[in-house]
Amino acid sequence: MEKNSLNIGLIGLGTVGLGVVDCLVKNREIITLRAGREIKISAICAKRKNKKRDFDLSNYRWVQDPLTIASDDDIDVVVELIGGENEPAKSIIERSLLNKKHVVTANKALIAHNGHYLALLAEEQKLSLNFEAAVAGGIPILKILKESLCGNKVSRVYGVINGTCNYILTQMENEEEDFSKVFKQAQNLGYVEKDPSLDVGGIDSAHKISILASLAFGTRIDFDNVVIKGIESISLVDIRNAKSMGYRIKLMGLAQRAKKGIIQEVEPCLVPKESLFGKLNGGTNLVMVEGDFADKTHYIGPGAGAGPTASSVISDLIDIARGNIVPAFGQNAHLLEIPQHTSEDLLSSFYLRFLLTDKPGTLAQLAGILGKNKISINRMRQLQHQDENAPVLIVTHPINKTLLKSALEEISKLEICKSEPVYIKIEDL
Repeated sequence: MEKNSLNIGLIGLGTVGLGVVDCLVKNREIITLRAGREIKISAICAKRKNKKRDFDLSNYRWVQDPLTIASDDDIDVVVELIGGENEPAKSIIERSLLNKKHVVTANKALIAHNGHYLALLAEEQKLSLNFEAAVAGGIPILKILKESLCGNKVSRVYGVINGTCNYILTQMENEEEDFSKVFKQAQNLGYVEKDPSLDVGGIDSAHKISILASLAFGTRIDFDNVVIKGIESISLVDIRNAKSMGYRIKLMGLAQRAKKGIIQEVEPCLVPKESLFGKLNGGTNLVMVEGDFADKTHYIGPGAGAGPTASSVISDLIDIARGNIVPAFGQNAHLLEIPQHTSEDLLSSFYLRFLLTDKPGTLAQLAGILGKNKISINRMRQLQHQDENAPVLIVTHPINKTLLKSALEEISKLEICKSEPVYIKIEDL
């Protein structure tokens, strides 16, 4: 290998890995000009060497054991694209750093669980640990927080950061189909992780919002304290009701400074259909950042896929080739504050849906429990029905979520309540 080139070891040849190969080949000239030197693939490692792929990889040196790449003297940067929060990805990155190799990864689960430890290790070795591709695909949101907005005190970062969930919710509305059918379509198209709970259960978004919170607030990653609610319980009825009220349902990730600490949440929300979030379709991501000097800025683009994610990987490689070594979380890892998690509630309006026995006194009983818990009703509607059970919709004034949950738990135990109450936060963004 040429000493002047930046030599990389590529581990993982899935969608993103092949995208990286494609980009390095097709854009070789422009990447070399911008990096100041050529970026070359020194070795490749994946589970199956003989798997049929769209690229001719015969000119690349194949390595069977990924840990061999982590110890290879010819390699300057290890690019880890196999995923997973633990092994073998953790050992690959750890050994790479100990062997004085920079690391680029797209592994949000690993960073969410082990990012602080790995960042400390990288800084001790005076190396880069870059993971732009871990959050929001082709949107350079981590670099924006680390560099472009680094002079701001960020108060809030939020957005739609899981393309699979946005695709499912969009298709449910457009095709008038329920969750289970659209979910299967998404699986058949390869949009859903092998463990579906990572996507539809909100865990993927929680990984990402915990990373964004760390960069935004200068705190250590605190994934364990992200409050997570997925989209599995969202029905076509809720999609239709939201539409009739001028809203659409989106899975939102939120990280916000509060008086007593940091709030981190992932949950479905009703957003105005004419807002930027309301107009977001398919697998597109959108992230908003609120800073004290830059005010509110937003960033939109593809959240996944070979091209967009590979673009972020290449950006990290070019930074390393240029000698641009920036702390993984925007400041020295040992200076990151231990975050103070808070369950402090921000007041929000909520959409509530009940299925109640249609008989005299039912609504009075419902309103009594809501009133006892200081929940004020903004509007109420009983939908048409043909049997003895009546669907009832309520939109509240801004209220405390803790009190709401207490009220709904009490209501769910009543004889008049025929199914588990549904609640969805309303974000008038």
